[in-house]
Amino acid sequence: MFRKECGFDSLHRHHYATMAAMTRDQIKTVLDRVLTWPPERQADVAQLVTLIEEQDKSPLRLSDAQVAEVKRRLADPNPKFLTLEEVRERFAHRRA
Repeated sequence: MFRKECGFDSLHRHHYATMAAMTRDQIKTVLDRVLTWPPERQADVAQLVTLIEEQDKSPLRLSDAQVAEVKRRLADPNPKFLTLEEVRERFAHRRA
């Protein structure tokens, strides 16, 4: 089963760009190596690929403005987290 601790959540964009530039032969070489891994790690890869395929089928896409906002937030070295009470207050103001 795919695990967050495998580090997928922390992959940086440059890693994706590197993978996108791989040739078919390079991808086949990587997949051949995957077949030598322990079964539970192979299952992680299978689940990851399945998730990618599901995302590709989704009609949901971010607008350019949304992409820019995500990038801005990810670049913030000191993100502000709200307490549960602060979140409740904000929602209460929106309902009023």
